[in-house]
Amino acid sequence: MTIDYDKMMQHVSMHPHPLLFATISGAHLYGFPSADSDFDLRGVHLLPIETVLGLDDGDQTVEKEGIFDGLEIDLVTHDVAKFFGLMLRRNGYVLEQIFSPLVVFATDEFEELKSIAAGCITKHHAHHYLGFAATQWKLFAKESPPRVKPLLYVYRVLLTGIHLMRTGEVEANLVRLNETSKLSFLDDLIAQKQTGPEKGTLTAADLDFHTQHYERLTAELEAAHNDCSLPDQPSARPALNDLLVRLRLQTIS
Repeated sequence: MTIDYDKMMQHVSMHPHPLLFATISGAHLYGFPSADSDFDLRGVHLLPIETVLGLDDGDQTVEKEGIFDGLEIDLVTHDVAKFFGLMLRRNGYVLEQIFSPLVVFATDEFEELKSIAAGCITKHHAHHYLGFAATQWKLFAKESPPRVKPLLYVYRVLLTGIHLMRTGEVEANLVRLNETSKLSFLDDLIAQKQTGPEKGTLTAADLDFHTQHYERLTAELEAAHNDCSLPDQPSARPALNDLLVRLRLQTIS
């Protein structure tokens, strides 16, 4: 699917605060957007120094959604300090935003942030992906008929976690992940999601088949976590702190 970055940028430019970056997440990043999929933009903003030093919390999170020139866009950004704090936890979602190749807007410091982010990856990110997969599986299994979208999220999350534990690299695109995993049925699922409506469904008979693969991949992620050589703790805190101070100083008028 062709992405109109100019239209995305029009939406981003209306943000009330300066941005560090804005990237595309969601189905477009994961490699299975439908024709009616919205665009999930995620990023980081910088609150003014007066707000940071004052008593008010300010806009720690800014959410903007709407239809712009025919595109349904959902933009969510966090203040830089909040986002850096999330990076130091076992939060794979924020790392995926940083390493997304679908960049709508970026400052020079964003490249520095990407370099620092590698030092945030730990073996405990496996728990993030195991928990996310379990949540998505419950959504998938309780629906009748089951939908394609939550099932694809299950496979995407599990394969991302396995890949991260084995390589230390953040890869969120299911198509690329499946080049290694070679699960032939995923191609059909992705095609069904891309060519059908956003709420396309499966037959109930598919549940047993996918239950077996869910349980197998969950066990594979757990084993990859146990065997991986990733560190227990992030090493990036000093570098993130230094970058945060420099970014705050830039907001002084």
